Amino acid sequence: MTPTTAPLLPPQKPFDPRTATIAIVTFNRSGLLSKLLDSVLEMEPRPGHVLVVDNASTDDTTEVVEGYRERFGDELVYRRMETNTGGAGGFSEGMRLAYELGSEWIWLMDDDVEVIPDGLARMGRWGERFASVQGRRYDFDGSEFYWQYRLSIPLGIPIPFAPAGFDDSGYREMNSGCFEGMFIHRSVVERIGLPDPRFFIYWDDSVYGWLASRLTRSVIVNEFVLKRTREIKQWDMGTRHLNASSDRYRYYIMRNRGIMQQYFRAHGAYRPALFAVGTAATFAKEIIRLTAVERTVRGTSHLFRGWRDGLKIARDRSFQTMPPLV
Repeated sequence: MTPTTAPLLPPQKPFDPRTATIAIVTFNRSGLLSKLLDSVLEMEPRPGHVLVVDNASTDDTTEVVEGYRERFGDELVYRRMETNTGGAGGFSEGMRLAYELGSEWIWLMDDDVEVIPDGLARMGRWGERFASVQGRRYDFDGSEFYWQYRLSIPLGIPIPFAPAGFDDSGYREMNSGCFEGMFIHRSVVERIGLPDPRFFIYWDDSVYGWLASRLTRSVIVNEFVLKRTREIKQWDMGTRHLNASSDRYRYYIMRNRGIMQQYFRAHGAYRPALFAVGTAATFAKEIIRLTAVERTVRGTSHLFRGWRDGLKIARDRSFQTMPPLV
C-alpha cells in the first residue's frame, strides 16, 4: 500500500506528551547516557516513559541507570539484553517494549545525544499533522548537522545533494529514516512491524524509514531537537560531512545490502542492474572514507567480506521480512 491509496494519519487531536516514550539504545557509554538522561529530566514537557535498552554493556551502565530511578520514578524502564544485538537489535527491542507499554508515539535515539528542553513539544506539534517525523540535530561543535533524508530506491543509496534548506512549510518529505531521532506513531509500527534486528548495524533505519514512507507522508522538519555529545573524526565538506568509521561498520554496510535487497524485492522495488550500481557506489564511498578521513587503506578486506556475505543473503529464497504487528 502506498501514500497515494490509503495513507495512515496520526489521530487528529492535540498531542499528549504522556502518550510518548523515549527509547534509548546504549552500549558501554554510561557517561554519555548520563548526559542524555540529565537532559531528559530538564525537558518540559517530559514523556510518559523513558526506556533504556542496554546492549549487554560491560561498564557501569546498570548502576548508572538505577541511580536515576528515584528522579524518574515509574517513567523509567530498563531492559538489559543478554548479548550485544547492535543498534538494530536494540531499537527493535526498544520499539517492541514501547509498543507494549501502549505508547502512541515512540521517539528513538542513541546514547550520544542530548535532548533540547522543549524538543518533545516541538515534535508533538508536528505529530498532529504527520505520523512519521524526523527532527534536526546540532553537531558536537554546535553546527547544523546535515542528514541525507532522501534515498534513491533503485540504487539503494542516499541522495547526497538533497536540498539542505527548508521553505516556508518548515518540512521536507523524506523516504528514509534515522534512529537517532525518529519520531513515529504506533499506527505505522503496527503495519510495518518492528525494525529488523538482523541488520545489527547500518541500513536498518534507512529501510525502516522507507517502509514508513510507503504508508504515510514522512517528513523531516526544521526543528532542532537533539544535539550530539560525541565528537567524531570527519572530513568537512561544507554542509556535508564524511565521518570516520570502523572495520565492523565497513563489514555491515556491505553485508546488509543483501538484507536491503530482500526488502526491496518483497515490496516490488528491486531493480537488479541499478541496485548493483548502488552497491558499487557504496563500496567506492567507503574507500574514499578510508583514504580521506582515516588516512589508511587497511580495512578493505572487511568491505570485500561484507559484500560476499551480502550476496549470500540476497540469494536466500527462504528470507522473510519482518511481519506487521496487526
